[in-house]
Amino acid sequence: MDVRKISSRISVSPQIAADDVAALKAEGFRAIICNRPDGEGADQPSFEEIEAAARTAGIEARYVPVTSGIVKDDDVAAFGAALKDLPRPVLAYCRTGTRSATLWSFWEAKKRPMPEILAATKAAGYDMNGVARRIANGGKTPTDTGDAHFDVVIVGAGAGGISVAASLKSRKPGLNIAVIDPADIHYYQPGWTMVGGGIFDAQSTAKTMGSLIPKGVHWVKSAVAAFEPDNNAIILDGCRVVKYDRLVVCPGLKLDWGKVEGLEETLGRNGVTSNYRYDLAPYTWTLVQELIEGRALFTQPPMPIKCAGAPQKAMYLSGDAWFRRGVLKDIDIQFMNAGGVLFGVKDYVPALEKYVEKYDATLNFFHNLVAVDGPARKATFEVNKPDTAPTTVEVEFDMMHVCPPQTAPDFIRVSPLADAAGWVDVDQSTLRHKSYDNIWSLGDVTNTPNAKTAAAARKQAPTVADNIAADIAGRSAVAQYDGYGSCPLTVERGKIVLAEFGYGGVLQPSFPAFLLDGTKPSRAAWFLKETMLPPIYWKAMLKGREWMAKPEKLKVAAE
Repeated sequence: MDVRKISSRISVSPQIAADDVAALKAEGFRAIICNRPDGEGADQPSFEEIEAAARTAGIEARYVPVTSGIVKDDDVAAFGAALKDLPRPVLAYCRTGTRSATLWSFWEAKKRPMPEILAATKAAGYDMNGVARRIANGGKTPTDTGDAHFDVVIVGAGAGGISVAASLKSRKPGLNIAVIDPADIHYYQPGWTMVGGGIFDAQSTAKTMGSLIPKGVHWVKSAVAAFEPDNNAIILDGCRVVKYDRLVVCPGLKLDWGKVEGLEETLGRNGVTSNYRYDLAPYTWTLVQELIEGRALFTQPPMPIKCAGAPQKAMYLSGDAWFRRGVLKDIDIQFMNAGGVLFGVKDYVPALEKYVEKYDATLNFFHNLVAVDGPARKATFEVNKPDTAPTTVEVEFDMMHVCPPQTAPDFIRVSPLADAAGWVDVDQSTLRHKSYDNIWSLGDVTNTPNAKTAAAARKQAPTVADNIAADIAGRSAVAQYDGYGSCPLTVERGKIVLAEFGYGGVLQPSFPAFLLDGTKPSRAAWFLKETMLPPIYWKAMLKGREWMAKPEKLKVAAE
């Protein structure tokens, strides 16, 4: 725990765990306020878990969630009401503590001099000067000047962000680059399927963010509140302003657990799990090992989702484990897919269908999960078959692996950078923004019609780096992205169908068919996934070493 005292009545902290609550009680805290919405991070405990621990410890807990970086007047009022109601002293927490300190600052500004607020928050380690400027400017953060300025600012330090930072540094060592991301830990998310299948250890998929930010690149450990591209400015948590010459936007996407009624309350218990969360992937393997009979559901929401094959990968690896243990005959596997096909690129479907048959899995298309009753072990699906009136069905389960609905992050969807559907609006070849010439985007957050995978980001990062370097030199775009994405479908332990394709579902194999035919299950592809891809990710992609990812030269259409 990193508890920071602001006054005798309130302290703030970064995210706490359920195990921390007893220690907080021992330190004299009588109440907890959670300012972090559930589902914001891949390693985040739900408020319900914190509340249950608080109840056990005999202290009160209140949920006052605030969207990252976006503190509204209503949020301040709700925070103030909670402070009035709860016994003191109170601990308020969010991802880093900044939101909680910001809420307190706005609330106290109604009755306390601003210098006093700034001194108290500074002593606790939080810079609230941006809050003071926003209050002085009538409630709007001014962006004509900034707290910092960089040649290139990169929003998001996931696979895309760190890769493009490293690729830019290798091309232009003198560039003044900043990466903005509030997370302490960086995750190799493609490994979570393997964790859920009992192959990888969860800890092997996580490294500290500080160890991965390229040398010479500034790390701004904060959340983004808003973009003001007309002023080349970004507003951060705490109302600080960062200015840029060029901007790269790659914060990933949002896992919208709350869109399924009852799901957040039952995740990690009652047989409900997901490989899309770091702390739940091990629970998937626990459930697979424990199940000897009954019904196992595997769900897939409407597109777009990251790694479209992940929901069925979980099904295949679970089915393989039950097959090897000799209990498969007593387990009813049901794949509940909101879409209408098993996989979007037809060339890979025949191989996958053989495994569906091997595991005796039932395919239920146009079934979208809308509600879960964990204690009753019942799931409700909305069925939207073509040319048929929508219906709902309730299905009982003993185990359920859920792939959550996914959207662009809130601060992207409401920004000038987004298209009508909420995704960053870029040219699908150059990855340059369609309206702002000094902005590029890559990774899951773009509106490019490719598979949202780490392999796509691996190819996109050098393209963006080449095009930014060309722009700095006063030239037009020189590189193009062809839509490449890869989805290693783990059909059994030891074999993978290696789906590699670009825009329009065109196959783009990395190897000749006599070495590795991606349309057929192979041990070579398994070796690639299990042994080769993790070090390629950590030691090549994130280091700017563009193995098998050299940018493709931009093809200019004839006049």
